[in-house]
Amino acid sequence: MDVFVMGLAVHPPASRIADKRLEEMVFDTARAALDDAGVHRSQIDHVTIAGCDELDGRSISSMLLAAPSGALLKDEVKCTDSGLTAFCLGAMKVESEVLDLGLVVSWSKPSTAPVEDVMRMRCEPFFTRPIGINMSIADGLFAQGLAEAYGIDETDATQAVIEACGRAVRNPRGMGRAAPPASQIAASPYLAAPLRKGHQAPITDGAVAMVLASAKWLSANPNARPLARVAGIGWRNEEFDLGRDRLTALAGFRAAIEDAVEMAGLESAGDLDLLELDCQTGWHAAAYEAALGHDVPLLTPSGGAFAQNPYFCMGLINAAEAVLQVSDRAGPLQIAGASLAGAHGSHGFAQQAHVAAIFERV
Repeated sequence: MDVFVMGLAVHPPASRIADKRLEEMVFDTARAALDDAGVHRSQIDHVTIAGCDELDGRSISSMLLAAPSGALLKDEVKCTDSGLTAFCLGAMKVESEVLDLGLVVSWSKPSTAPVEDVMRMRCEPFFTRPIGINMSIADGLFAQGLAEAYGIDETDATQAVIEACGRAVRNPRGMGRAAPPASQIAASPYLAAPLRKGHQAPITDGAVAMVLASAKWLSANPNARPLARVAGIGWRNEEFDLGRDRLTALAGFRAAIEDAVEMAGLESAGDLDLLELDCQTGWHAAAYEAALGHDVPLLTPSGGAFAQNPYFCMGLINAAEAVLQVSDRAGPLQIAGASLAGAHGSHGFAQQAHVAAIFERV
């Protein structure tokens, strides 16, 4: 793809960002991404925004958040799937050669609305909603299926949490939480057996933005220096049904990664230097590693959702971490010589949908 990342910004996360209105949080992040790219808002010709009205506690949020995102009098599209889905949409707009320089802005402020209440309302209304399915119960069913299909158990999930937290504590863009001892995780209450509270990545508030440019724009602006090239993207949606095959086959995860790898001209995910995975629990971390097989790159050096977890835009946070790696700006997490980095995002009950993007050093 002739699409380039020119700049990015990640808002400092918090369990609850209480000192800013959502509009201020979004404005500050979009402004910082433009500054990082060294461009002015007047130069951009499109904006792709991504947010979840329910998690933000408001309706038709684009009416209030399009302008803070930089979209006033610009071509604007809102994506309601996930932050990384919006990135793919923004990249395709640039690849179309109709638009040249754009912003992708995503945010999530779940501290304003209980996530599990929102997820219950996302259920199909005649069967799954009355029986009380929520995100934790769906993930518990997912964990049960993994235990049977892959032989993953609580010990594996606990170890995955400890390892993720060990990486996350070094991430200057994360919350800085220390890794809990295994005994503390094992003593945490079951939410939906075998999923324990300690297996879950804590939810945070946050925001992220990226500036994307076309090759034509780069040619017209020779002094501009991109951070990375978008080498490949891919996405897959699976069935809504929570049956055994859907929960255990990990077909959507594998296919999204494979599609992005193929577009990037690579043989397998093992050709990547690193892959940032969206693992909302330790069970997911163990399962995704198993699904990738033997040809596995370095997985989630940032700590992923255990560093910060603004749920809706977690995939785009992973993309930012991947870009920072291939541009030598990842700080204490920098992988020496990283030239190809992947990012993964997921959304829906038991990760119904998956998105992947691959970034190449310029």
